[in-house]
Amino acid sequence: MKWLSKDKALTRLSLKNPVHFLALGFGSGLAAKAPGTFGTLAAIPLYLLMAPLPLTWYLGLTLISVLAGFYICGKAANDMGVHDHGAIVWDEVAGLLITMIAAPAGWVWLLVGFGLFRFFDIIKPWPIRWLDAKVEGGFGIMIDDVLAGVFAFICLQGLVWCFS
Repeated sequence: MKWLSKDKALTRLSLKNPVHFLALGFGSGLAAKAPGTFGTLAAIPLYLLMAPLPLTWYLGLTLISVLAGFYICGKAANDMGVHDHGAIVWDEVAGLLITMIAAPAGWVWLLVGFGLFRFFDIIKPWPIRWLDAKVEGGFGIMIDDVLAGVFAFICLQGLVWCFS
């Protein structure tokens, strides 16, 4: 299949392993091109399941996704022998969940949040780029996307305020 990555490091992971399955964003990180975008897309059904929850539950589950992500991403990277391999996309899943905290219902807001998160994740303004380059392990893999999610959250909430 042409759309799947043929990277040899991926042969060290198994979708049957729950940690690898989550690290690979339910398999979306195996995309040959733009795995981060596919990982963010894979987060949408999870967001849609969480969106109707009370805010405290949403925040709690998002926090769990971030804290678990430190282990999930670190373990997958260690198993692959590659730090922050592009196929590890749990950080994108957590980043979108952060972006969408308290977002209004509707596809327009989801698309705007998606776009804002991908923008900050790709552009990596300071201090995101610095952290991405300097911090190792699962925390290092997660922190740049957590911050991209925070930046996107702030922008999204600003847009909500302006248009409400």
